[in-house]
Amino acid sequence: MNELSIYNQHNLLYNQEKLSRYRPGGYHPVSLGDSFKDGRYKVHHKLGWGGYSTVWLANDTECDEWVAIKILTAERSEDTKELEILQLLRERSKDLPGAKYIVHLLDHFFHSGPNGNHQCLVFELLGPCVESLVKEYSECENGFEPETILRIADQLLEGVSAIHDAGLVHGDLSTWNIAFTTSHLSKMNVDGILAVIGTPIVEDLIRLDGKPLDLSLPKHLVKAASWDDWLDEDEEDIRIIDFGESFPKNTRVESLAQPGQLRVPETVFVGSFDYRVDLWRVGCIVGYLRTPWKRTSG
Repeated sequence: MNELSIYNQHNLLYNQEKLSRYRPGGYHPVSLGDSFKDGRYKVHHKLGWGGYSTVWLANDTECDEWVAIKILTAERSEDTKELEILQLLRERSKDLPGAKYIVHLLDHFFHSGPNGNHQCLVFELLGPCVESLVKEYSECENGFEPETILRIADQLLEGVSAIHDAGLVHGDLSTWNIAFTTSHLSKMNVDGILAVIGTPIVEDLIRLDGKPLDLSLPKHLVKAASWDDWLDEDEEDIRIIDFGESFPKNTRVESLAQPGQLRVPETVFVGSFDYRVDLWRVGCIVGYLRTPWKRTSG
């Protein structure tokens, strides 16, 4: 991948997903207005990204509601067990009280593009993750109300209990992987939902030498939704999201995504982990939410 200096310069080149990940095997290039699954899902905004996926706000024209589409990289699509885990969770936890705190998978399909074949997972539309609100509050040295923290902790424990009762382990619980529901947004019109999450900020991707873009690249870059007018964390429930690191409860694993401040003690003492890694992470999350709001990440 060429250096970013060969493109017309703007902030989105540097503060969004890495442009180098748009390559064969990598991200699928998405433009606002693109449609998926024979026109059923139309993209209106970008919700976020991770190392192995981008996530987009789309309108489900068949059900007339807003959804989130997670588009995995082509390489990740070949070996991920996330869909299998989500389907097992839905089947095994449907009668458990805590199942309502696990993200709801609505649909799935594959999409072929210039960078390969991509698994697409369609979820209920969720609001900002807990971590994004932590960062917002830390700027004004504020925080969640105690009642909100207690509700998050209670619902998180119920959700984890349902995951474990279903014979599975999340494996990567963090404030990045807990999001709030958006019970009032799913049926809004376009203007209404963009008023809450923010109007898309878009910059065309243009080579300074005038040469055409490689087909593996997006035509423009989109800033992730900012949720500027989000004020509902005191009213909405949570959902546990991102099951890319999940594993069966009756097994031990030796390698997990572990940010330093969330590292489970077994990392040092025995070098392998079981389902109790989720309980450790819950404790870390609750403690993190209760500490003073000058911090880095959780």
